Amino acid sequence: MSPARLADGLYISFWIPAAVLTAALAIKLPSIIKLWKDPLLRAVGGLLVLACAVFVFAAPPTIARVNRATGVPNFSAPLVYSLITAFCGSCLLLITAWRNGISDRSATTRRATRWVVGVYSCVVVALWVLFAFAEAPVERVRDLDTYYATTPYMRELIVLYLLAHTVACLISCRLIRNWIRADGLDAWLRGGLKLLGVGYATNLVYDAAKAAAVGARWTGHDLDWLSTSLAPPVACVSAILIAAGFILPHTGQYLHRRGRTRLSHWRLRPLYRLTRNATGGRVPFKLRATPELRLTRRETFIRDALLHLARYIDQDLDRRAYGAAVDLGRDARRARPLAHAVTIQAAVDARRRSRAEAPAPLDSPDIEELLEEIEAVSRALRRTDDIRAVRARVAAAAPAHLG
Repeated sequence: MSPARLADGLYISFWIPAAVLTAALAIKLPSIIKLWKDPLLRAVGGLLVLACAVFVFAAPPTIARVNRATGVPNFSAPLVYSLITAFCGSCLLLITAWRNGISDRSATTRRATRWVVGVYSCVVVALWVLFAFAEAPVERVRDLDTYYATTPYMRELIVLYLLAHTVACLISCRLIRNWIRADGLDAWLRGGLKLLGVGYATNLVYDAAKAAAVGARWTGHDLDWLSTSLAPPVACVSAILIAAGFILPHTGQYLHRRGRTRLSHWRLRPLYRLTRNATGGRVPFKLRATPELRLTRRETFIRDALLHLARYIDQDLDRRAYGAAVDLGRDARRARPLAHAVTIQAAVDARRRSRAEAPAPLDSPDIEELLEEIEAVSRALRRTDDIRAVRARVAAAAPAHLG
């Protein structure tokens, strides 16, 4: 295998997660900008940026460029380790805030936040202090952990970042495990927590591979492949799982709400067409209108149209249509919308006749219940066979009511 192909195979473990994390950030960015005041969304966005930075700066080509730009061999080592440490601390903070509520100001939450910020800030400072005292003149872009595993101060630097990373993963796994057992979690949140749990567990495999390779150097053995060949793809998988775990609940809930909105808009179409034909009006179409706005406008139009038709609604017909639907074997949940649908159709016909014949009655019945059930009524209008059966049964008893 050529060196170029070998390099491509090695670097792909860094660029794939960077690309996935960038795509995840791009997906979340519109929501973050639109709901900028939501601190949880901002925190997720910041975490994605930090995770992406870890893989960008940990890629061997970037390591070499940073070292050349600073003129310090292996300057990227404390930089990358600091980014990893900051990411670990940020994950702990986000999980704590996410679980307890971003507005939680209890003493326990404040103490946990101070502890995480304080400890991981000290770790970052210690990494740079250790690097300043270390002697690491030979640039290593891929195997620094094992190459300097026995070098004073560099040895402590490597152990410190691995320890901080392992502790963060263990705590995160425990927090997620306890949280996922709680009642009342929706499917999206539970799925996201499962992905996070698997992601952090995979991170422990990364830590174990790195620690085993470093420990082998201490005992005079060579297990460098664990650090250079196994750990990077494991970190790649872990990063993708963690990113998906943080994004899934927000994205899934958003798509679920958007899907329900579009479904409700579609379900209201039969009643909207009926009332539009009766009143001669229509909802103005705007290309950039959001689905939520279109649904609200359609609901408002239908309710306004029904209020205009209220004086033509025959409540006695509605009661008899309900009885007919029940006699036909429909339960109350289906019989009520069917009766309303038949009554509205009769009201539309009555309004047409009133224009050519006599004025409409002045008294308007109470249609509050009807206004609250417009989606169910609209769905009933799609069941044309049921409506015809109810109309036929009512007409057989009092034909005049259905014209």
